[in-house]
Amino acid sequence: MNDLSIAVVGVGARAPIAQHAVAAGATLVAAVDPDDRGADRAARWFGDVPVHRDVTGLLRAFPDLDAAIVTSPDHTHAEVSEQLLAAGVAVYLEKPLATTIEDADRVLAAAHTSGAKLYIGHNMRHMHVVRLMREIIARGDIGEVTSIWCRHFVGHGGDFYFKDWHAERAKTTSLLLQKGAHDIDVIHWLASGVTREVVAMGDLTVYGRVDSRRDNGDRTMRDWFSLDNWPPLAQTELNETIDVEDLSMVLMRLDNGVLASYQQCHYTPDYWRNYTVIGTEGRIENFGDGAGGQVRVWNKRTGYRPDGDQSCSIVGDDVGHGDADALTMTEFLRFVREGTPTDTDPVSAREAIAAGVAATRSLRTGSTPQRVPTVTPEIAAYFAAHQPARPPHDL
Repeated sequence: MNDLSIAVVGVGARAPIAQHAVAAGATLVAAVDPDDRGADRAARWFGDVPVHRDVTGLLRAFPDLDAAIVTSPDHTHAEVSEQLLAAGVAVYLEKPLATTIEDADRVLAAAHTSGAKLYIGHNMRHMHVVRLMREIIARGDIGEVTSIWCRHFVGHGGDFYFKDWHAERAKTTSLLLQKGAHDIDVIHWLASGVTREVVAMGDLTVYGRVDSRRDNGDRTMRDWFSLDNWPPLAQTELNETIDVEDLSMVLMRLDNGVLASYQQCHYTPDYWRNYTVIGTEGRIENFGDGAGGQVRVWNKRTGYRPDGDQSCSIVGDDVGHGDADALTMTEFLRFVREGTPTDTDPVSAREAIAAGVAATRSLRTGSTPQRVPTVTPEIAAYFAAHQPARPPHDL
């Protein structure tokens, strides 16, 4: 794939995923960041590459650019991606797709109009724990899926999401997009459906009580993260503005009748996800979500039996989703070069955003039930034809 020229747009904490593209053979020719500190980080992570202040300058310097990896702040995703897609540049867009349903639909429409390839970086579809659960479901080991529960213990939340722009509604809408988009997408993938009704509640329960605040624009998460930043109320140098929830609970009804729940807490001592999938003939649950963990299966009637009827080991993902990042980037490059089927797709990414936005609206309006708007048939048909999904048995 060394015939592909790529650029990285937004040289923040997630920008180093571009290194996976270089390792897979693509040539990184430039970076984009409006801040001088972004240029310093680009030199540290990518070596001697030109750094442009905006996408306009990038496209002027590289009119034949093949692809761009967009890791800019969430609220800029729509504008940046529209400009790149309009120029015919294939886009790897870090999730979440956007921070509003309207912006998400704008990005999909831009890809439809231009014909340029759009890939959303939902790397959890390449995590072994998720693929293993999907394989067990596809084999029929638990019958027909009827319900999925996910508890997300975001033990590093104070460092990851409350010391920079992630803590601001104006730039994220809520952490049901930045973090929840991952899990909602996984729930949809495992259930083979998408959310159409949602109700939620949540609040800023802990980090709003921390008085130590700082503008951390001169740093990125890699500079301040430490397991010693504990307990949560003893955190220091949080973002100056904090108005997103640190605890959220969501109930969802999918279009195929599956019922799901999602719980997210940003101040637990441990950091992992726990999924339970219940079917007509059994259930599965993961214990740990990386190397050394297990997915256990219960499909015989019993009392309390913590080990289940069978246990499947989780392999890989021993450094969070680093393995999945590499697999996701490799899939993107193959899609750009060959048009091969992918495990992620823009419409699914939009559905996760739409559910997260609707849940946010619910929890901020007294838990009022919300309907999740559908994508237009024209857009759905376009991506079904131009970015076909890989069949489950090929995972």
